[in-house]
Amino acid sequence: MATPYGIPEAPEVLDRREGPFGEVVLRRHGDLLQIIANGCFLMDTSDGRSERRLVDAALAALDAADAAEGRDPRPGPHVLIGGLGVGFSLAHAAAQSRWGRITVVEREPAVIDWHREGPLAEFSAEALADPRARIVETDLVAYVNETSDTFDALCLDIDNGPDWTVTEGNDGLYSQPGLADCARVLRPHGVLAVWSAKPSPEFEGTLRNAGFRHVRTEEVPVARGVPDVVHLGIRPG
Repeated sequence: MATPYGIPEAPEVLDRREGPFGEVVLRRHGDLLQIIANGCFLMDTSDGRSERRLVDAALAALDAADAAEGRDPRPGPHVLIGGLGVGFSLAHAAAQSRWGRITVVEREPAVIDWHREGPLAEFSAEALADPRARIVETDLVAYVNETSDTFDALCLDIDNGPDWTVTEGNDGLYSQPGLADCARVLRPHGVLAVWSAKPSPEFEGTLRNAGFRHVRTEEVPVARGVPDVVHLGIRPG
């Protein structure tokens, strides 16, 4: 939306809260809803192709890994989505009958509230009502380190990428010890998929050094600038 003089209107703050990891803000800018954390833009509702591709790439890699082992596609795979965001990944997973359980880990109570009772409900209400889906309110890094649950796929989108984290504590997730924790909660031949705003050759190397196989980076075209990417790796059997 613009003023009568063609100047874009300033974003409207819909909610501002102090969360466990700092300030989180939900604002409206024209037709878009935006999430800001500690002054850092995280995501908005403008597109969603990257968030959907994160889920699709993980499922395709999972099926390919099973085929390479001479097995039929596993029924009802359990996916963990790291970061609720604006809900695109959750909604896309819930729209697919192939997924079994869908676990979403989100550390910000405000973000969960915005989906359950606020403006973001329009993007996720149907998915949240799906009996396969559940939201876990906790820090992803701690969850992966502590949970006894296991998954067929991890779809992680909690930062702007391995080289551009939202909070300092997230750095460890992309290190060899952090990736070892990811491998621990993955079932044999499970998939780790990590969204990033730009390619990270260093992270590809860390994935390989952590024991992941078939490491590759898939580009997701965007309207302007460097393509988003999904980093993929397979846990050995």
